[in-house]
Amino acid sequence: MRHGKKFNHLGRKKGHRASMLANMACSLIEHKRINTTLAKAKALKQFIEPIITKSKSDTTHNRRIVFSRIKQKAALAELFRNVSAKVGDRPGGYTRIIRLGNRLGDNAEMAMIELVDYNDSYVPKKKKPSTRRSRRGSKKSDDQVKDQVEEVVTPIEAPAEEAPAEEAPAEEAPVEEAPAEEASAEEAPVEEAPVEEEAPAEEAPVEEAPAEEESPAKDDKKEDKKNAKK
Repeated sequence: MRHGKKFNHLGRKKGHRASMLANMACSLIEHKRINTTLAKAKALKQFIEPIITKSKSDTTHNRRIVFSRIKQKAALAELFRNVSAKVGDRPGGYTRIIRLGNRLGDNAEMAMIELVDYNDSYVPKKKKPSTRRSRRGSKKSDDQVKDQVEEVVTPIEAPAEEAPAEEAPAEEAPVEEAPAEEASAEEAPVEEAPVEEEAPAEEAPVEEAPAEEESPAKDDKKEDKKNAKK
């Protein structure tokens, strides 16, 4: 009797079933996806996922355990080199089963089993975390945006209106300054002329000063001569 044997025997004895699953596991490791019946795909999923978990830690003991089940060195090397690095961050669920409909010959239900990390079309995109905002905050934000827009618009319009007013005096300025410069140029030599004539006039009395000082000395001599005659 089959009491307690709930797994699918797949219509085969133990040795035949183990060899078939080992060959399918090696094909899946090599090609990354295979087509088979749905019953075999489910049995292969239970068979290969513990093997992939063992390959995450590359030790001699784990290699011997995996080799005792899949029996192929090429598949063993591919599993421990490439597949283990690809699925290193995934905590289980390494395979995916996709149903393909029924087979024409015997109407068996077909499926495709594949390694999840080697199919980019089924990888979901990460969504950005959504944040909730209160209604009051949204109104304030709208008012702030309007104020900023008004502040930006006003300084742009002001210089546009004042531009022609500033250009008008800029053109008239050189016309008024031209005669002012000529007048100053003509007046400069007129003021310098009397300054040069007065300079020698001030030096003349400086030379006469000693002459005045000698006059009292001559008067004293004359008085002395007169006193001597007396």
